[in-house]
Amino acid sequence: MKLQNVQERTIKMELLKLVTVKEAKEIIEKNISFKPGIEKISILNSLGRILAKDIYAPENVPDFRKSTVDGYAVISSDVFGASESLPAILKLVGEVKIGTEPTLDIMPGECMYVPTGGMLPESADTVVMIEYTEKLDDETILVNKPAAPFQNIIEIGEDVKKGELILKKGTKLRPYEIGVLSSLGILEVEVYKKVKVGIISTGDEIVDPKEKINKGQVRDINSYLLYSLCLEEGAEPVLYGIVKDDYEKLREKLQAAISECDLVLMSGGSSAGNKDETLKVISSFKNSNIFIHGVAIRPGKPTIVGKAGDKFIFGLPGHPLACAVIFKTLVIHYLDRIRNFEREEYPVECRFAVNYHKAEGRAEFLPVSIKEAEGKLIAYPTYYESGLISRFAKSFGYVYIEKELEGISEGQIVKVYKF
Repeated sequence: MKLQNVQERTIKMELLKLVTVKEAKEIIEKNISFKPGIEKISILNSLGRILAKDIYAPENVPDFRKSTVDGYAVISSDVFGASESLPAILKLVGEVKIGTEPTLDIMPGECMYVPTGGMLPESADTVVMIEYTEKLDDETILVNKPAAPFQNIIEIGEDVKKGELILKKGTKLRPYEIGVLSSLGILEVEVYKKVKVGIISTGDEIVDPKEKINKGQVRDINSYLLYSLCLEEGAEPVLYGIVKDDYEKLREKLQAAISECDLVLMSGGSSAGNKDETLKVISSFKNSNIFIHGVAIRPGKPTIVGKAGDKFIFGLPGHPLACAVIFKTLVIHYLDRIRNFEREEYPVECRFAVNYHKAEGRAEFLPVSIKEAEGKLIAYPTYYESGLISRFAKSFGYVYIEKELEGISEGQIVKVYKF
């Protein structure tokens, strides 16, 4: 029995070969085989969804030349050299009603009133602002300032040209992109179907938040944390509840999640402890494979990444902060890759408040809060301990400390990424 325990611990230690964050992402990319489906939806329901196909402009925007100011449409050569002492004298031949096409054109020596956004008569090549004109009578306009060709005009297709690639596959739709689509008369778009994510919490000490807890027990945090993180990323989370550290029960629950979802997240049970069943359960499935068991990162070292068939399974640490860090680091990377989404992050630059030393050999995600002092942004580390979530909630974001670095010096400029 003792020999068997030694052998099991040896196997677990061999499996727990740490990979860097970069290596972990590369391993994930190499093993992706799942592709989300595509569906066509109304742009009214498309906020936050990710385009599955490139979109090209079916028409010019605008499809007519229009004025950017209230004024008079003129032929620019008619107002060349105009000044207050020697204004150009033009004949007013009509006006353009907003939203309508001019009923006549202008000839040299003539002008036509156009409101902002109004369509220009064909021969006009510029618009003189009304502030630089004087109406002498019902048929005569004095222009006291010259206007260059194409001044105060938006040309056909200046905003969007017909056939132009306006939105690339993998674009996450914001209100602004949706506005562009509506301007082109595109009312439906093809997007990736929401990735269905199964969430399982494991551990003998975990209880449902509705239940009264006894000493030694903790309420389930990670199910709700992961559920919210999935919603934030445009995925469809499915809760499978809490499973005790029991191999058969955990396997049964994981089997259900694999059959019903596109991706499975299991929190807790990913370390090398004797009672942690996650690794054994994932390995028990046909066509399963474990790619990663241990990432050189703090918090989040005891992380498992594997597959059953073409479906990824992430064994996330039980510590809520570590669970969130691995979600933000690796799970989101997987979601981005299968949906062709190129994420852009814009960190906030701050001065670090104190000297901070980290453990060698591991990258670290250090939670921080931000305060302003004397016109400068200062980042304060939010120290955390295993199981504490309140300090995590008080953090604005995190500072990423590279594996090779020993820490951060007081006053050093750091980049803070928002949680």
